[in-house]
Amino acid sequence: MFRSAIAVVLLVVLSGCANHLPAEKGAVQQGLASYYHDKYHGRTTASGERFEQTALSAAHRNLPFGSKVKVTNINNGRSVVVRINDRGPFVSGRIIDLSRRAFTHISNLSAGVIAVEVEVLSEP
Repeated sequence: MFRSAIAVVLLVVLSGCANHLPAEKGAVQQGLASYYHDKYHGRTTASGERFEQTALSAAHRNLPFGSKVKVTNINNGRSVVVRINDRGPFVSGRIIDLSRRAFTHISNLSAGVIAVEVEVLSEP
């Protein structure tokens, strides 16, 4: 537990130094992930799509809409592939916001925020 807390703190501090993830296949970024609050279900995303908590989708600050990325929980090694269809997160230190379904593939919802690695699999 203590190691996880230290890892999260280090990721938060170091994420401010990280470069933007280039939209190239194989590019990797590490940082923190969270999931969308239920109030966003049904709202329009930055790409114009309707947000669905049951979809395998995510928000990223600069990857092109339609990009597919693999998100891996650094603490347990579990991964999920999601499609970028929104912009965000807009919280310091976070690099990706996942739909509820995507987040539950790699962690318990009670974790709230987790350390992840994001790898670009394909561009639109």
